[in-house]
Amino acid sequence: QVQLVESGGGSVQTGGSLRLSCATSGYSYSDYYMGWFRQAPGKEREGVAYISTGDITYYHDSVRGRFTISRDITKNTLYLQMNSLHPEDTAMYYCVAGQMTSARFSMGWGDSRRYDYWGQGTQVTVSS
Repeated sequence: QVQLVESGGGSVQTGGSLRLSCATSGYSYSDYYMGWFRQAPGKEREGVAYISTGDITYYHDSVRGRFTISRDITKNTLYLQMNSLHPEDTAMYYCVAGQMTSARFSMGWGDSRRYDYWGQGTQVTVSS
């Protein structure tokens, strides 16, 4: 059974930092690309960061330079280091994993249809 379990969310003030973790199990971790999405109340879900199986990374424009995605294959764990947090970063953050298919080849990394598995989410709240 595939499981993605996020942790590390919480409440911080503007300018603070958090590190999210996503512990995975039940699938061949190194064969999947992974990422983080977020969804704030009343807003659409958006891709925040992505890491390929070859460790190529992409970021949403709003977080580039502040967030860093990484993975530890030995621990089957994905991370998102978030620095210089803004109130606009307040959202539920989800860990995702997927494998490439012919149908997904033309989809951007921020397209939710690109992913097979989703975690339950961890809340991040940034106060001003």
